[in-house]
Amino acid sequence: MNKKVFFQDWGKVDYQEAWDRQEAIFAQVVQQKTHNRIHNATLPTDNYLIFVEHPHVYTLGKSGKPEHLLLDDEGLKEKDAVYYKINRGGDITYHGPGQLVGYPILDLDNFFTDIHLYMRTIEEAIIRTLADYGITAGRYPGYTGVWLDADNDRARKICAIGVRASRWVTMHGFAFNVNTDLNYFNHIVPCGIEDKDVTSLQRELGYEVSLYEVKERLKKHFTNLFSMELH
Repeated sequence: MNKKVFFQDWGKVDYQEAWDRQEAIFAQVVQQKTHNRIHNATLPTDNYLIFVEHPHVYTLGKSGKPEHLLLDDEGLKEKDAVYYKINRGGDITYHGPGQLVGYPILDLDNFFTDIHLYMRTIEEAIIRTLADYGITAGRYPGYTGVWLDADNDRARKICAIGVRASRWVTMHGFAFNVNTDLNYFNHIVPCGIEDKDVTSLQRELGYEVSLYEVKERLKKHFTNLFSMELH
Protein backbone atom coordinates (compact mmCIF):
# COMPACT_ATOMS: atom_id res chain seq x y z
CA MET A 1 0.00 0.00 0.00
CA ASN A 2 1.61 3.20 -1.25
CA LYS A 3 0.72 6.10 1.08
CA LYS A 4 2.86 8.60 -0.83
CA VAL A 5 0.68 11.38 -2.26
CA PHE A 6 1.89 14.06 -4.66
CA PHE A 7 0.42 17.44 -3.71
CA GLN A 8 -0.19 19.96 -6.50
CA ASP A 9 -1.66 23.46 -6.29
CA TRP A 10 -2.76 24.46 -9.79
CA GLY A 11 -3.85 27.99 -8.85
CA LYS A 12 -6.76 29.39 -10.90
CA VAL A 13 -7.45 27.17 -13.92
CA ASP A 14 -10.33 27.00 -16.41
CA TYR A 15 -12.65 24.12 -15.50
CA GLN A 16 -12.31 22.30 -18.83
CA GLU A 17 -8.51 22.50 -18.70
CA ALA A 18 -8.46 21.19 -15.12
CA TRP A 19 -10.87 18.39 -16.08
CA ASP A 20 -8.59 17.36 -18.98
CA ARG A 21 -5.53 17.37 -16.70
CA GLN A 22 -7.44 15.36 -14.09
CA GLU A 23 -8.56 12.83 -16.69
CA ALA A 24 -4.96 12.39 -17.89
CA ILE A 25 -3.66 11.70 -14.36
CA PHE A 26 -6.63 9.44 -13.61
CA ALA A 27 -6.03 7.44 -16.81
CA GLN A 28 -2.34 7.10 -15.96
CA VAL A 29 -3.10 5.65 -12.50
CA VAL A 30 -5.72 3.25 -13.91
CA GLN A 31 -3.15 2.19 -16.53
CA GLN A 32 -0.63 1.47 -13.75
CA LYS A 33 -3.20 -0.77 -12.05
CA THR A 34 -4.05 -2.54 -15.30
CA HIS A 35 -0.36 -3.17 -16.01
CA ASN A 36 0.08 -4.67 -12.52
CA ARG A 37 -2.90 -6.96 -12.99
CA ILE A 38 -1.90 -8.16 -16.47
CA HIS A 39 1.74 -8.75 -15.52
CA ASN A 40 1.02 -9.95 -11.99
CA ALA A 41 3.23 -7.10 -10.75
CA THR A 42 3.17 -5.09 -7.53
CA LEU A 43 4.56 -1.76 -8.70
CA PRO A 44 3.21 1.11 -6.56
CA THR A 45 0.42 3.21 -8.05
CA ASP A 46 0.60 6.99 -7.79
CA ASN A 47 -1.72 9.14 -5.66
CA TYR A 48 -2.41 12.87 -6.01
CA LEU A 49 -4.08 15.62 -4.00
CA ILE A 50 -4.79 18.62 -6.22
CA PHE A 51 -6.06 22.03 -5.09
CA VAL A 52 -7.44 24.50 -7.64
CA GLU A 53 -9.69 27.54 -8.09
CA HIS A 54 -11.94 27.93 -11.12
CA PRO A 55 -13.41 30.94 -12.94
CA HIS A 56 -17.23 31.05 -12.67
CA VAL A 57 -18.65 27.71 -13.81
CA TYR A 58 -21.73 25.53 -13.24
CA THR A 59 -21.31 21.75 -13.45
CA LEU A 60 -24.05 19.13 -13.66
CA GLY A 61 -23.39 15.59 -12.41
CA LYS A 62 -24.78 12.37 -13.89
CA SER A 63 -27.81 12.26 -11.60
CA GLY A 64 -28.60 15.96 -12.02
CA LYS A 65 -31.48 17.70 -13.75
CA PRO A 66 -30.63 20.34 -16.39
CA GLU A 67 -33.58 22.46 -15.19
CA HIS A 68 -31.71 22.99 -11.90
CA LEU A 69 -29.66 25.58 -13.82
CA LEU A 70 -31.85 28.69 -13.76
CA LEU A 71 -29.90 30.64 -16.41
CA ASP A 72 -30.13 30.47 -20.20
CA ASP A 73 -27.17 31.04 -22.53
CA GLU A 74 -27.64 34.80 -22.36
CA GLY A 75 -27.79 34.71 -18.56
CA LEU A 76 -24.59 32.68 -18.39
CA LYS A 77 -22.83 35.21 -20.62
CA GLU A 78 -24.10 38.05 -18.43
CA LYS A 79 -22.66 36.36 -15.33
CA ASP A 80 -19.39 35.57 -17.12
CA ALA A 81 -20.01 31.89 -16.37
CA VAL A 82 -19.87 28.63 -18.34
CA TYR A 83 -21.76 25.34 -17.95
CA TYR A 84 -20.60 21.71 -18.26
CA LYS A 85 -22.24 18.31 -17.90
CA ILE A 86 -19.69 16.01 -16.27
CA ASN A 87 -19.14 12.41 -15.19
CA ARG A 88 -19.15 12.73 -11.41
CA GLY A 89 -22.03 11.79 -9.14
CA GLY A 90 -24.41 14.38 -7.77
CA ASP A 91 -26.51 17.20 -9.19
CA ILE A 92 -25.61 20.76 -10.13
CA THR A 93 -23.07 22.93 -8.33
CA TYR A 94 -21.14 26.14 -8.79
CA HIS A 95 -17.37 26.75 -8.78
CA GLY A 96 -15.74 30.14 -8.75
CA PRO A 97 -13.05 32.42 -7.36
CA GLY A 98 -12.58 32.20 -3.60
CA GLN A 99 -13.74 28.59 -3.52
CA LEU A 100 -11.21 25.89 -2.72
CA VAL A 101 -11.75 22.93 -5.04
CA GLY A 102 -9.95 19.69 -4.24
CA TYR A 103 -9.37 16.78 -6.60
CA PRO A 104 -7.92 13.77 -4.77
CA ILE A 105 -6.87 11.22 -7.39
CA LEU A 106 -6.19 8.28 -5.11
CA ASP A 107 -5.87 4.55 -5.64
CA LEU A 108 -8.07 3.50 -2.75
CA ASP A 109 -6.34 0.11 -2.74
CA ASN A 110 -3.56 2.11 -1.07
CA PHE A 111 -5.91 3.31 1.68
CA PHE A 112 -9.28 1.55 2.02
CA THR A 113 -11.72 0.21 -0.56
CA ASP A 114 -14.93 1.79 0.68
CA ILE A 115 -16.34 4.68 -1.34
CA HIS A 116 -18.75 5.77 1.41
CA LEU A 117 -15.94 5.86 3.96
CA TYR A 118 -13.90 7.81 1.41
CA MET A 119 -16.58 10.50 1.12
CA ARG A 120 -17.11 10.60 4.90
CA THR A 121 -13.33 11.04 5.35
CA ILE A 122 -13.27 14.00 2.94
CA GLU A 123 -16.17 15.49 4.90
CA GLU A 124 -14.27 14.94 8.14
CA ALA A 125 -11.22 16.82 6.80
CA ILE A 126 -13.45 19.82 6.03
CA ILE A 127 -15.24 19.55 9.40
CA ARG A 128 -11.89 19.61 11.23
CA THR A 129 -10.69 22.57 9.16
CA LEU A 130 -13.83 24.50 10.09
CA ALA A 131 -13.27 23.57 13.75
CA ASP A 132 -9.87 25.29 13.48
CA TYR A 133 -11.85 28.50 12.88
CA GLY A 134 -14.23 27.87 15.77
CA ILE A 135 -17.07 26.70 13.51
CA THR A 136 -19.03 23.56 14.38
CA ALA A 137 -20.00 21.69 11.22
CA GLY A 138 -21.41 18.25 10.49
CA ARG A 139 -23.38 16.08 8.11
CA TYR A 140 -26.96 16.29 6.92
CA PRO A 141 -28.64 12.84 6.95
CA GLY A 142 -29.35 11.66 3.42
CA TYR A 143 -27.06 14.21 1.75
CA THR A 144 -23.33 14.39 1.06
CA GLY A 145 -21.23 17.41 1.87
CA VAL A 146 -20.57 19.47 4.97
CA TRP A 147 -23.29 21.47 6.67
CA LEU A 148 -23.79 24.00 9.45
CA ASP A 149 -26.83 23.74 11.75
CA ALA A 150 -27.83 20.51 9.99
CA ASP A 151 -30.14 19.62 12.89
CA ASN A 152 -32.45 22.63 12.52
CA ASP A 153 -34.17 24.88 9.98
CA ARG A 154 -31.06 27.09 9.61
CA ALA A 155 -29.23 24.26 7.78
CA ARG A 156 -26.75 25.60 5.22
CA LYS A 157 -24.14 23.90 3.09
CA ILE A 158 -20.52 25.04 3.09
CA CYS A 159 -18.89 22.22 1.09
CA ALA A 160 -20.22 20.11 -1.78
CA ILE A 161 -18.79 16.69 -2.63
CA GLY A 162 -19.11 14.72 -5.87
CA VAL A 163 -16.77 11.89 -6.78
CA ARG A 164 -16.21 9.29 -9.46
CA ALA A 165 -14.29 6.05 -8.96
CA SER A 166 -13.16 3.35 -11.38
CA ARG A 167 -11.13 0.32 -10.28
CA TRP A 168 -10.93 2.08 -6.90
CA VAL A 169 -9.19 5.10 -8.44
CA THR A 170 -10.97 8.36 -7.57
CA MET A 171 -11.41 11.69 -9.32
CA HIS A 172 -13.42 14.90 -8.88
CA GLY A 173 -13.82 15.71 -5.19
CA PHE A 174 -14.99 18.66 -3.10
CA ALA A 175 -15.81 22.37 -3.40
CA PHE A 176 -15.29 24.29 -0.15
CA ASN A 177 -16.75 27.82 -0.02
CA VAL A 178 -14.06 29.98 1.57
CA ASN A 179 -14.42 33.52 0.13
CA THR A 180 -16.96 32.55 -2.54
CA ASP A 181 -19.44 35.02 -4.08
CA LEU A 182 -22.59 33.27 -2.87
CA ASN A 183 -24.84 35.25 -5.25
CA TYR A 184 -23.89 32.77 -7.98
CA PHE A 185 -25.77 30.05 -6.11
CA ASN A 186 -29.00 32.01 -6.63
CA HIS A 187 -29.00 30.89 -10.26
CA ILE A 188 -29.12 27.14 -9.56
CA VAL A 189 -30.94 24.69 -7.31
CA PRO A 190 -27.70 23.76 -5.48
CA CYS A 191 -27.17 19.99 -5.55
CA GLY A 192 -30.88 19.67 -6.35
CA ILE A 193 -31.88 20.86 -2.85
CA GLU A 194 -34.45 23.63 -3.15
CA ASP A 195 -35.08 24.64 0.46
CA LYS A 196 -31.58 24.86 1.96
CA ASP A 197 -29.16 27.76 2.12
CA VAL A 198 -25.51 27.87 1.04
CA THR A 199 -22.80 29.60 3.04
CA SER A 200 -19.06 30.33 3.08
CA LEU A 201 -16.30 30.61 5.66
CA GLN A 202 -16.14 34.34 4.96
CA ARG A 203 -19.86 34.78 5.59
CA GLU A 204 -19.76 32.79 8.82
CA LEU A 205 -16.70 34.61 10.22
CA GLY A 206 -17.55 38.06 8.90
CA TYR A 207 -14.18 38.64 7.22
CA GLU A 208 -12.16 37.44 4.22
CA VAL A 209 -10.03 34.43 5.10
CA SER A 210 -6.51 33.63 3.88
CA LEU A 211 -7.00 30.94 1.25
CA TYR A 212 -3.36 29.90 1.72
CA GLU A 213 -3.99 29.33 5.44
CA VAL A 214 -7.13 27.27 4.73
CA LYS A 215 -5.19 25.13 2.25
CA GLU A 216 -2.43 24.47 4.80
CA ARG A 217 -4.91 23.47 7.51
CA LEU A 218 -6.88 21.25 5.13
CA LYS A 219 -3.72 19.55 3.85
CA LYS A 220 -2.79 18.71 7.45
CA HIS A 221 -6.19 17.12 8.14
CA PHE A 222 -6.14 15.15 4.87
CA THR A 223 -2.66 13.88 5.71
CA ASN A 224 -3.71 12.73 9.18
CA LEU A 225 -7.06 11.19 8.26
CA PHE A 226 -5.72 9.21 5.27
CA SER A 227 -2.29 8.53 6.86
CA MET A 228 -0.76 10.11 3.77
CA GLU A 229 2.87 10.90 3.15
CA LEU A 230 2.47 14.21 1.33
CA HIS A 231 5.15 15.19 -1.20
